Amino acid sequence: MPRDTALTALVAGPTGAVGQALLAQLLANPRYARVKALSRRPLGLQHPKLEELRFDGESLAGLGSSLAADEVYCCLGTTQKQAGSKAAFERVDYHLVLAVARAAKAQGAQKFLVVSAVGASLRSPSFYSRVKARTEQALREVGFETLHILRPSLLIAHRDDLRPAEWLAMQLAPLLNPLLTGPRERYRAVTVEAVAAAMIALASRNTVGAEVHHLPLAD
Repeated sequence: MPRDTALTALVAGPTGAVGQALLAQLLANPRYARVKALSRRPLGLQHPKLEELRFDGESLAGLGSSLAADEVYCCLGTTQKQAGSKAAFERVDYHLVLAVARAAKAQGAQKFLVVSAVGASLRSPSFYSRVKARTEQALREVGFETLHILRPSLLIAHRDDLRPAEWLAMQLAPLLNPLLTGPRERYRAVTVEAVAAAMIALASRNTVGAEVHHLPLAD
């Protein structure tokens, strides 16, 4: 086992909102000696811990042992609108997520953390939520020793491509969040920084098996 202060983390999807926040926190965390970032686009970032892994967005062929890591953080995700079709959305949120998981597992990874979504269910009327649930189910079958599935609600992030409904929801979040208590607490809007911090906190726990987490995390 690696020393607790010499870990290698692999981040898939480091250019998205959650991925950017996560990458910054991992690089600042003394527990990690190396942080690998798997991305289609250049990060434009220099850091002594950072190792940038480039791929074409579909095939991981040729990366091999460079995907080896103690902890794998998967922040891959898109929307049907961004992807252009249901099939294109599924290629990212299901097939690519599974490809990363299987490739990392083949290199010895035993701890995998993934950002899913609140409401993920195979019985959901939403195609988005059904795909998220299928991905969760398939990840359980990969065989990681530890699997943490995070299901955040609306993500609060500073982006240029916010849809009007997202912008409005973010403005209302400070008013609505306090009203969402008990079982409804999972529907609170959450910052991408909070999601990233939750992932790192979960990775530090010595747990075995698959766990689903809603945010904010239970104590």
